[in-house]
This record gives sequence, structure tokens and C-alpha cells, in this order.
Amino acid sequence: MAAPAAAELVQYVVLRGDLARPPRSWPLGAVVAQGCHAALAAAHAYRERPDTAAYLEQGGAMRTVVLEAPDEASLLDLERLLREEGVEHRLWTEQPEGVATGLALRPYPKERVQRHLRNFRLLR
Repeated sequence: MAAPAAAELVQYVVLRGDLARPPRSWPLGAVVAQGCHAALAAAHAYRERPDTAAYLEQGGAMRTVVLEAPDEASLLDLERLLREEGVEHRLWTEQPEGVATGLALRPYPKERVQRHLRNFRLLR
């Protein structure tokens, strides 16, 4: 009998879409940097978790899904939900402005966390 397939590990990153549109109109690189900061902060904070280690060991096969939160309020609502549900993540707040710009979950099996993110669309 074949061994069961390993769970698909994915790291979800959620960025504020309004940052890239007027009136804010942040440069694309600045928005991408926010996602990088959030993803690295989550991976570092939860580096001892077996899923995080396994995800990082995948190298070029790592799967990251970047989603869009329409604005800061929706991002903060998601952060509260994840905290209440015990989903480990990091909220990234740009300093010195103190503006929440994105968040990233630590790597998880997709089926464990996908339901919390179904109201967010892929960032385009």
C-alpha cells in the first residue's frame, strides 16, 4: 500500500490593495516589500514549527499565495479572526507611520487555513 501523500504546505500573504491605488499609490516595489517583510517575520517567528521547517526545505518548490485585503480595516478584521482561531501569523506594520500593510501566516497545510481566507481574492 502506498504511503499517504504529504499535506500541501502553503504560506498565505495578505496585502492591502488600496496601498497601490490612488490616493496612496505606493510604488509596486514598496508593496512587494511589505509582503516580503510579513512572510519573513512569520517564517522567523515560527521557525521551530515542523510545517515551517518542511516548507523551507522545499526550496524552489515552496508555494506562496498572495491575496488582497481591500483596506486596513479588512486586514485588521482578518488579523483578529486568525488570532481568535489560533492561526499563527504575523501582522506587518510599517514604521514610523504605524500603518498595518500586510500579514502572513506561517506555512500550514492548505486545507487547515484556506477557509479563513476565502473572502480575499488573489492580488493582481
